[in-house]
Formats: sequence, C-alpha cells, structure tokens
Amino acid sequence: QVQLAESGGGLVQAGGSLRLSCAASRPAFRRFAMGWFRQAPGKEREFVAAISWSAAVTHYADSVKGRFAIFRDNAKNTMYLQMNNLQPEDTAVYYCGGKYADYAVMYDYWGQGTQVTVSS
Repeated sequence: QVQLAESGGGLVQAGGSLRLSCAASRPAFRRFAMGWFRQAPGKEREFVAAISWSAAVTHYADSVKGRFAIFRDNAKNTMYLQMNNLQPEDTAVYYCGGKYADYAVMYDYWGQGTQVTVSS
C-alpha cells in the first residue's frame, strides 16, 4: 500500500498562485504515473493534469493549460502542481492519484484532498 497526502491548499485572490504537493509514503511512487484531479461543490471530479513516472510526458486539461504546471521529484517521493493566475472557477478540492501504468484509466491510490479557494 502507498499513502498519498496532499498539502498546500488555501485561500487566494484571483490572479494569485499556489503550489500543491502530493507526498507518497513509499519509494514505489517513483514508478507511478501520477495525476491531479479536482472536485467543485455539486460537480463531478475532473481531470486537471497528469505526469508519467519519468516526468517525460505531461497532460493538462484545456481549462488549466498555460496556467498550471505539474512536476515531480522522485528523490523526494513528491509530486507538485504549480497553479498560477488562479480564477474563482478553480475553486475545488484537489486530489492527487497514483497508478502503476501510464496507460491505465483507473488510479490505484488517492490522497485525501486539499481545499483550494479562489476569491474574486
């Protein structure tokens, strides 16, 4: 089992920045493809960004392209999401997920989430 723990959420004004972290409990993280998802009140969880185990490949939702950046430090068993130019529509609980295979649709592990609130 691998535990994932998000941190770095908070309250920020529109146009501001936050950096989320997702720390894994075991070095097995280094072989996981990882992703960030978010869920706003009354909405389904949606994909935000993903990164391959080697960090060679990244993907972003259209809504965050050019504003968010996903990256990882395998030596620290940690993944990050740098969020710039935040907007009120980015308000959500952000979750990190990990999966054994890049091509897998389902994620094997999830964190507990961290709240991001963007005020206008």
